[in-house]
Amino acid sequence: MTPQLPIDVDASTGVWRTDGLPMIYLPRHFFVNNHVEVEKALGRAAYAQSLYTAGYRSAHFWCAQESQTHRLSGLAVAEHYLQRLSQRGWGQFEFIAADARSGHAQIALTHSVFVLAQGIAGVPVRHDKLCYLFAGWFAGAMDWVGEDTGARYRTLSAETQCAAEGHSHCVFSVSPLDA
Repeated sequence: MTPQLPIDVDASTGVWRTDGLPMIYLPRHFFVNNHVEVEKALGRAAYAQSLYTAGYRSAHFWCAQESQTHRLSGLAVAEHYLQRLSQRGWGQFEFIAADARSGHAQIALTHSVFVLAQGIAGVPVRHDKLCYLFAGWFAGAMDWVGEDTGARYRTLSAETQCAAEGHSHCVFSVSPLDA
């Protein structure tokens, strides 16, 4: 069983924190509807690139913070990252494979927030790769792992299959840029 996610709420400010990092709690349909509208306004390619860059930077920062908070290193930090994402309503994430030396990884995602929200509260139903928001997260986490372990790679991550396409789960593939 997955342990409970520690949430501390500051009574005077209302700020939620997990492991010392400020958090925001909101309904899934609210987030997904905003995501869909921004994609529509910017176009999928531009929005996906912006999300990738922001997600990469955020995952890298998160890994550095959690490494210090929990005294973890290397791939254990990325495994902890997937566990925390799984505890926060995004879906259930796990490594299919991961190699800290080379930067290669594959991540499985079941119960994706984007797949589950389809057809609810105005979210359109689509049958393509819906979970691209996560791609930058995995490159940022693997690049942090590489830096922490002394490797010199930079990675690229992409959603290679999505449950919205009829698969049982989504898959993200991470590989070094020079591979």
